[in-house]
Amino acid sequence: MALDRRFPSIRFRLVDEQGGIRRHIAMFVGETMVRSLDVPVADNNRVQIVGALSGG
Repeated sequence: MALDRRFPSIRFRLVDEQGGIRRHIAMFVGETMVRSLDVPVADNNRVQIVGALSGG
């Protein structure tokens, strides 16, 4: 993952042991929420990574 080369160890925080996006992470390509790293990203797409917040 090119992002991991730029930001070492970010993959561990985003991707689980099976290679999927961790369940507490919301990832968007453009306006679409994605649950797979296999989604193509065009040069003009915005990618957003959001960590879930929880509490009581």
